[in-house]
This record gives sequence, C-alpha cells and structure tokens, in this order.
Amino acid sequence: MTTHHPIAVIGAGLGGLTLARVLRVHGIAATVHELDAAPAARTQGGMLDIHEESGQVALRAAGLHEEFRTLIHPGGEAMRILDRHATVHLAEEGEGGRPEVDRGQLRDLLLGSLPEGTVRWGAKVTGARPLGGGRHEVTLADGATFTTDLLVGADGAWSRIRPLVSTATPGYTGVSLVETDLLDADTRHPGSAAVVGGGMLFALGAGRGFLAHRETDGSLHVYTVLRAPESWIPTVDFTETAAAKAAVLEHFTDWDTSLRALVADADGALTPRPVHALPVGHRWDRVPGVTLLGDAAHLMSPFAGEGANLAMLDGAELGQAIADHPGDLEAALAAYESALFPRSEAAAAESADSLLTCFRADAPQGLLDRFAAHQQAG
Repeated sequence: MTTHHPIAVIGAGLGGLTLARVLRVHGIAATVHELDAAPAARTQGGMLDIHEESGQVALRAAGLHEEFRTLIHPGGEAMRILDRHATVHLAEEGEGGRPEVDRGQLRDLLLGSLPEGTVRWGAKVTGARPLGGGRHEVTLADGATFTTDLLVGADGAWSRIRPLVSTATPGYTGVSLVETDLLDADTRHPGSAAVVGGGMLFALGAGRGFLAHRETDGSLHVYTVLRAPESWIPTVDFTETAAAKAAVLEHFTDWDTSLRALVADADGALTPRPVHALPVGHRWDRVPGVTLLGDAAHLMSPFAGEGANLAMLDGAELGQAIADHPGDLEAALAAYESALFPRSEAAAAESADSLLTCFRADAPQGLLDRFAAHQQAG
C-alpha cells in the first residue's frame, strides 16, 4: 500500500529543516525525505554568517535563536581584504550583525529540534508526477512510492522537484572553486593562520583569488577561485593531490608566497566545485500542491553570502504561510511565492554583480568600494 504524507519535504538541508521546524512550532507535521543515509553521512561545509534580516529571522520563527547564539564562533566576523601581493587593504573585527557558526552545528540544532522519525534517511527521490487536485506521487530509488498533498522541493541545485514547476536548469557562471583545508593551523600552518586572521579572508586579483575562513576546530577552510571555462576542471586529475596543486597554482605564479601556501600546504585532497546559477529572476506560475525553496528555487553564486540565509528564510516563511491559511494550501503557497520571487530576484542580481565586482581587473578595489558604500549607507 502506498504511504501518504500530507506535507512532504524533499531535502534535509537548512531550508527543509527550518520549514519542518516552523511547522512543528505551529503543531503541523511534515515528513522530510533525505538521500543521505544518516545525519553524519557527509560533511556539511564550513562556516556561515547568519544575517539579522534573514537567517536570524528564520531562527526566531523556529524558536531556536537563543540556542543558535551558543554556537557563535567568537571573532568569526573579522575580515581581511588583500591583493595578490598580500598587501592588506582592509582589516575589520566585525560589528556583530552577522555572527559566524559552523554549518554542521547549525544543521544539528535544527535536526535536534524535530521529533524522531521526521527525517527519512536514505530516501533518494528519483521522480515525481502530478495525480490531479494538487496531489503528487513521489518515487524513491528503492522503488517505493508515496503520495502527498503538498510537495516541497528543498533538494538543492539539481532538484528533482523543480521540473514540476519550471523548465529552468542551472548554468555555469564562468567561475570554478577548488576547496582545500589546512588543519590545526596555528600550530602546523602559522603563516597561513596569520594571513587569514581570526575570521574571513578575501585575497583578490583579476579573475582569480582566495577566499578563506577560520573554523571552530582551528582549521582553515579555503576556496581558490578561478575564472575558467567549464572544460577546465576535467583537465585536472584531482585524484593526484600533488599534480592538482600544481595545476591550480599555475594560475597564481605571480602571487605572494604566503597566499600560494593556502594551496601548496593544504592537508588532504583538493575538491573542485564549478559554480552554477539559475537565471536571475527565476519564477514559475502557480502549480497546485507543489513549491520550491532554497537553491531549488533560486540557485545563485556564493559571492553575496545569501544562499543558506535565504533557504532558511524561505522555509520559515513557507511554514508561517501554511499556518496562517489552515485548510487552504493554495492560498498559503500563493502568499509564500508572492514574497519569494522578488526577494530571490534581488538577491540573485546582487550575487551576480558581486561575482563581477570581486574579480574585475583592478581587484580588490571593487570589493573595497562596495564595503565603503555599505558603510556610508549604514
């Protein structure tokens, strides 16, 4: 017999879990289906700055803001902006409005706030189809199916639910990241620890750079950024760490040694991450019984720092809309999407502009100008 879930959320990321938690606060049950086999099946990424106007709003709606405050990384809001010669152009301690937390710890906080069994682990969705009247049937990789009255795609960039509402697919932005870590940095990599400082580092040049931050475990998490054709990553054998390091550093031959060390001295493998985005202004016509949140709805480049924050705000606002329209899911979805679309478009436009600004020919001047403008406006 096919199982029925009144509300089914696909994806146990920050957005999907926030939705489930806000619904729980209002006494509404939801089931979350996640392809990972267990909560610790893979690492959840590095540090996140949680914005007052989005991520923190969501955490308050979820009743978890006080617990969130206990996870904050002291000093994590510090920021340094350098050029390719490692000359420091800006160094700030941060003002407290965007505290940094470990993404994995934040996810654990949300998971721990949900009743046991809310998340169905190892439930990989392979497809979904409408049944009429707003109901959908969802098929899992093991052949099982379930039906639902409300299907929420919180399943990221390559969402299996998005095709129900939109034909849009993510496109390559022209930028690729290579992810590395330096462990026990103060002891084993003191030079790199000094360059990064206590929080976030932006070391920028024309079409390339390094973004790095200090994590709560004392490691440094580094993203090397390259403007490169989509065909570049397949030319590098990332299974051979020494060769991969050399291939990446070929693009930084005239950069300061202290910055090149962020790759040269990295511990463990290098992980390539091509950056994709949905079209700015992505939206869809109202489709009964289904909607999207987070990257499934508005995948954008990470250069405005909005992705996780928006996903959480999406989840909170969708949960609140459902609670505000008891017995009328379509009214709830219409209300949610009417706020989602303009907010997403503005953030995606800012993200696309930030990508260009950060890596223009006179970098890091573009980023410096942006911070100066924000300070004047504030």
